[in-house]
Amino acid sequence: VEFDSGNQAEIVYESILLEFETAPDFRSSMTIELDDSNIVIDIDAADSTSFRASVNSAIKWINLALQINNLTI
Repeated sequence: VEFDSGNQAEIVYESILLEFETAPDFRSSMTIELDDSNIVIDIDAADSTSFRASVNSAIKWINLALQINNLTI
């Protein structure tokens, strides 16, 4: 996920890191990495259903962090 700035990427990264670390990983696992103004998400899933659920969760967490960030600026 590409952001406008490294600062924005870092804010979102720090906001969602705990979600990635504590998400249940019965059929999939996710890792997250900050790379300058990008957040790199790696998803390893046993099947397409769990992959889709992981993608949806990641998008939801990032979107929520962005919405909250916009409220506090």
